[in-house]
Amino acid sequence: MERARAVDLLEAIIDTVESEEMPVPIRELWVFGELALGLDPIDRMDVYLTKEIIVDGSSEVAREHKARFDVSGIGTVVRASWATDFPEHIRTNPNGYVAPEKCLAAHLLPDDEPIHLEVCNAGFESNVTQRLEGAVARGTYEELLDPRAVCVWQDGVRSDQALEKLRDGAYVFPTLEEALGMLGLDAEEAAEATASLRSWKADLEGRSVRGDVI
Repeated sequence: MERARAVDLLEAIIDTVESEEMPVPIRELWVFGELALGLDPIDRMDVYLTKEIIVDGSSEVAREHKARFDVSGIGTVVRASWATDFPEHIRTNPNGYVAPEKCLAAHLLPDDEPIHLEVCNAGFESNVTQRLEGAVARGTYEELLDPRAVCVWQDGVRSDQALEKLRDGAYVFPTLEEALGMLGLDAEEAAEATASLRSWKADLEGRSVRGDVI
């Protein structure tokens, strides 16, 4: 994907977040990895969304929508009003429970573009640290987040300056190994983590999504 095309798609994602109801409230939108580095072209665009967790949902509404859509969790995990307006974007986990991260991916991303979406209730910077600690403890380095990132939208405010710098490839970041070293990994761990993360990413095709809760 050419960098200009990637930035256009990123702006389209922001436009949708600003103009349409989302399945859950969105607080932050970041881009990380290759687009943040200014590569042209890029293999994949990596986007991170910080979402709110719905805590005041109605179990009665959830039962009504379970009968209507044969999906659990609408009204308690995602907004019932969103599901009513955008039923084509409802997605579930294998157990039939609505999956907010999959709903967001379906709503925001073209299904034929190489875009990866990460969704979490924690902010990007906080989750980088959380993921790093978990990956080191379990040896699952593919779960890491590339810490080289740019915030392009937060609490309803778009950063036109950040988008312009992304379009120009003007950001300067260290290598991934160096960035992981700054977070506390030794040279051997950073090299292994970099190889694992790149291998995991190479296996992704088209639109992909991963979500977690902290």
